[in-house]
Amino acid sequence: MKPTIEIKIMDGRLRQWGLPQYQTALAGAIDLMACIDEPITLRPQEPAVLIPSGIALHMNSSDLCAVILPRSGLGHKKGLVLGNSAGLIDADYTAQCFVSAWNRNPVNSGLDITINPGDRIAQMLFLPVVRPTFIVVDEFTAPSERGQGGFGSTGIGH
Repeated sequence: MKPTIEIKIMDGRLRQWGLPQYQTALAGAIDLMACIDEPITLRPQEPAVLIPSGIALHMNSSDLCAVILPRSGLGHKKGLVLGNSAGLIDADYTAQCFVSAWNRNPVNSGLDITINPGDRIAQMLFLPVVRPTFIVVDEFTAPSERGQGGFGSTGIGH
């Protein structure tokens, strides 16, 4: 059975622009739009800007979370990425969702990014959450192949 998530429309323009939806039958995430009143220009390497998505969610389940991710084309082609890499929306967060947008282009490149009202700027992926029980131990019950190998220990040259 598919979970049900309540979406509250915080910006009425979404009813005209179109509610967040999956763009294709097999898309994994919904697109989020910039619910801003006027264009915003992001200059290279300046601080990230919080952009309202116009929606709030109520997942009401400890088995779900949402993750805000960059749209790959905007990141690769224009340099628009998320200021926090990815944003986690917990199931008990019910305020408006925001996108932290950042221009990763080099300083003095002249590659400004303009975000217009209604632009699709990020995507939201819903994921299952596993909440394990933690057991404090002095030694692990079984060895692992990697063992104590540190960061990068399974890569090239090791």
